[in-house]
Amino acid sequence: MSPAAGADGGAGRWLTALLTCAMAFSMLQLFLLGALGPRLVGESGVSPAVLGLTTTVGFGTAAVLSPAGGRIVDRIGPRRSLVVLLLLSAVALALIGAAPGAGVLLAAVALGGVPQALANPATNKAVLRAVAPTRRGAVTGLKQSGVQLGAFAAGLPLAALAGWIGWRGAVWTGAGAAALAGLWALRALPADPPPPPAGARTPLVPQGMVAWLAVFSLFLGAGIASVNTYLALFGAQRLGMGPTAAGALVAVLGVAGIAGRVGWSRAARPGRAEWLPGWLACGALAATALLGAALVAAPLVWAGAVAVGVFAVSGNAVSMVLVMQRAAPGRAGQDSALVAAGFFAGFAVGPPLFGLLAQSGRYGSGWLLVAAEFAAAGAVAFLWAVRDQRSVRDKRDGQDQRDGRGRREEAA
Repeated sequence: MSPAAGADGGAGRWLTALLTCAMAFSMLQLFLLGALGPRLVGESGVSPAVLGLTTTVGFGTAAVLSPAGGRIVDRIGPRRSLVVLLLLSAVALALIGAAPGAGVLLAAVALGGVPQALANPATNKAVLRAVAPTRRGAVTGLKQSGVQLGAFAAGLPLAALAGWIGWRGAVWTGAGAAALAGLWALRALPADPPPPPAGARTPLVPQGMVAWLAVFSLFLGAGIASVNTYLALFGAQRLGMGPTAAGALVAVLGVAGIAGRVGWSRAARPGRAEWLPGWLACGALAATALLGAALVAAPLVWAGAVAVGVFAVSGNAVSMVLVMQRAAPGRAGQDSALVAAGFFAGFAVGPPLFGLLAQSGRYGSGWLLVAAEFAAAGAVAFLWAVRDQRSVRDKRDGQDQRDGRGRREEAA
């Protein structure tokens, strides 16, 4: 498919829908475990600490595999990568639903880390291949909002379904939907191009802008993962909400995240995009304050969930827009994977730390921890933006000096 083909019309819409589904299913297990957390803790004997450990295992796997996943996507192409992603998501969800105990549950969650490692590089590569440059920011925002679509699906329809057929049946429903999406990708996506000739292996250590965005994503991911994993449990244990209402908090966060990712990605034009991560982290800090204040005024938890969606979860989408704007030819998959590795590492680290506090009911201290993580993300983002602006200005001044010398030489 040519860039023009994906820019407008039905082909562009179904491609965007498919990529959005891929992003949703790649992380559905995270949101399901969070939204169904009250049922898991109450019905299956899973402790809050083990609930946090599931996130660590899944995203730790994704963080370790992401650099290699980027290379794999660059080699085999987006179509094969997306089909593998969706089918592995289905298998992982099916195993989570069948898990008799913590051991199998953690192994299934680890398997679910593989599609997470493939998701950003595969979908970004598909956008670069099939979407016109003028539409890439909008399509990237829409497909990144698929993650929050997964949060909505886990927090409302699947959490409600769990009240009818049990939490295992709800997870198996998600597994079946992921398998159908995999078949859709197999039939609908164009064939991958021949693999590029093997060249010099690019470094797996992030450099320049990619390194800064990876560190920003590390702190951002730590805070977001803690909210995703424990928001429903916080509502149930400290605010007196029922399991379905507590799960709806995750759905509200997901809907707000969809709007935030689409809106901020559209706004992330060169010259503005560089500053957005820092400002979004500031908004996330305010959102955490609302969650902490819910301990005194419970309805504020809904405003906090909306604000986390609008600001915190949008930071990752803007990071991916920056990567696509600046990636060198042939490096989009690898650079996306390295930034995603930082994000997943944060997802692996954040919930266990929060879980230690949640285990003893210290949610106020937990929200302070999340606030510190978002503040660190903002500091990294603003520091990079200042350095980047200075670098651009120095290059422009240097070019002006060279142009001036050239004109003087011509005049002489």
